[in-house]
Amino acid sequence: MTRVALYCRVSTPDQHLENQLFQLRELAAKRGYEIVREYTDKGISGAKARRPGLDALMADARRRKFDLVFVAAFDRIARSTRHFLQVLDELESFGVEFASAREAIDTSGPMGRLFLTLIGSISALERDILRDRVRQGISRRRLMGLPVGRQPLAVDRDAIVSARLGGGSLTDVAKRYGVSRASVVRWVREAKQTSPALPTSVQPIHEIREEVAA
Repeated sequence: MTRVALYCRVSTPDQHLENQLFQLRELAAKRGYEIVREYTDKGISGAKARRPGLDALMADARRRKFDLVFVAAFDRIARSTRHFLQVLDELESFGVEFASAREAIDTSGPMGRLFLTLIGSISALERDILRDRVRQGISRRRLMGLPVGRQPLAVDRDAIVSARLGGGSLTDVAKRYGVSRASVVRWVREAKQTSPALPTSVQPIHEIREEVAA
């Protein structure tokens, strides 16, 4: 029976690894694979070559703890073609195969290797084209005299500071003005630093803890 290691990655903390794991477990069972371990990275971009889960997977691959690395899609391993092929080369040198569920291909033969290389190159090309379009859009906005990037939040900081120092709770003030609690804390601190004579309100201990946590 083929010993399989599952690898899953999501780019942001609010995404769910379970979706990928469920799919891979189901496919592994249908193909008669024996899952020996699952490696995961959560909230980490595929552009980063060093990741705790991926590093652990490569270390165990070197020790031949499994025969095949199974992923939901090959971009879970890497975003750049260079890094992707580097990982494949290392796995091959360890005698470990690679398979992707979405692309329905593996590296058990020369055709699988060819398809992986081609698809990786196409994905890299698509990202380069998208990056160029974004840069062109930014250049066009600059030439037109339009603002570029995230615009500053249009809020009345003085009113927020006054509301907070007037006795409003951290949570209530943040909700009332549609800002984060951390922003309220920061603006109040800045106001106190520039105007030490500003009045201070007596805060319940739980609100002081809220500020520390923020």
